[in-house]
Amino acid sequence: MIKSYVMNTSLQNRTPSAIVTATLLIMLISACSNAAPDRSGGGTNASTVAFANDMADESVMSKWARSCALCHISGEAGAPIVGDTADWQRRLAQGEQSILRRVIEGYNSMPPLGYCMACEEDDFRAMIGYMARTNQ
Repeated sequence: MIKSYVMNTSLQNRTPSAIVTATLLIMLISACSNAAPDRSGGGTNASTVAFANDMADESVMSKWARSCALCHISGEAGAPIVGDTADWQRRLAQGEQSILRRVIEGYNSMPPLGYCMACEEDDFRAMIGYMARTNQ
C-alpha cells in the first residue's frame, strides 16, 4: 500500500532530488517487501479480531512515540485516543484495509503515514493494534 501511495503521488512539481529519493524509496520497498501474511483466520479466536496478531515491539513503540503519540494521546484534531475501545471499535468496523489506507494516504487532519516516514505497513498494523487494544 505504501508503494502505491508513493507511485500515485504527482512528481510533476518536485525537484530532481525529490524524484531520485522517491525512486530509491520505491526500489527499497519493492526489494524488501514480502507477501502479506494471511490474516483471514476463521472462528472466533484472536485472528478474527482486527490487528490482533500484530504485536508492537520496542522498535515499533519507539516510532509510535515519535509520531502517532503526538495526536493519539490527547485526541488532537479528533484522533482516536489510545485505549478508547468504543471509539476504536467504530473505526475497526470499517475493516483493516480501510484503516491502513487512511493511515498511508492520510485522512482528515492526519498526514500521510501519520508523520512516520520510517514506518512499514507491519509497523502501522502493530501501532493500530496497540492503540485499539486488540493485540494486548
